[in-house]
Amino acid sequence: MRVLLIGGSGHVGTFVTPYLREHHTLRVLDLNPPRHADVEYVQGSITESDDVRRALAGMDTFINMVMKSPQGGSSTDQTLTQIVENYTVNTFGLHVLLWNAQDMGITRGVHTSTMSVHYRERTWYPAEELVPYDTPSVYGLTKGFGEQICQYFARWFDMNLLALRITGPRTRSQFLEERAKKLREPASVRLYVTDEEDLANAYLAALDAVQVGHGRFDAIFIAGDEAESEHNLSKARRLLSWQPRSQRHVDAHAPA
Repeated sequence: MRVLLIGGSGHVGTFVTPYLREHHTLRVLDLNPPRHADVEYVQGSITESDDVRRALAGMDTFINMVMKSPQGGSSTDQTLTQIVENYTVNTFGLHVLLWNAQDMGITRGVHTSTMSVHYRERTWYPAEELVPYDTPSVYGLTKGFGEQICQYFARWFDMNLLALRITGPRTRSQFLEERAKKLREPASVRLYVTDEEDLANAYLAALDAVQVGHGRFDAIFIAGDEAESEHNLSKARRLLSWQPRSQRHVDAHAPA
């Protein structure tokens, strides 16, 4: 498929691109060019309708990865700049993207949400539909509104959309560093970071999943919590046949 990565020059887009382009033809819409020179690039913003339409032209589907002014999931601190940027990108920009996509006949896509739509001091996340939107951060608040925008377009515009509630996206080197820290100081590190390959595989599975059915929306936990100590990942296994595997891969190649 021809896949548009909105915000594909950012942290997440950069490290998942090599995995995605093994399976799909990619184009990036971003204010800044992608670090991968062999990926088609359209300069522009998710908030500008003309930019979105230029980038979507000829595409089959999309992944929205745009992020600006993220916060910790338990923070109530916020500046006016953070408020404006989060609402602009996570609500207005998303609405502009989906409105143009459905108008152009592109009705299947993946949205990057966050576990920060929830209060992050929980010790157990039982299921996506059972954990309320109860974040204290403006970042998580507007990401939660973004999921509701996706629901709106699925219901009234017959779109197929999946929102991946990701947690701690990390490059392989970052993943290894934080994994080592967790082994040394297990009580001090509760966030389950997600390795680049696991996250890329979640996006690939989500792109396949939205090709079936119509008028549907689902939000899915994506976390590098292999033992499911804090996250119930059964929905990811059921809908995407996905579960985190990088920890096992790293352990298998670790020196004895």
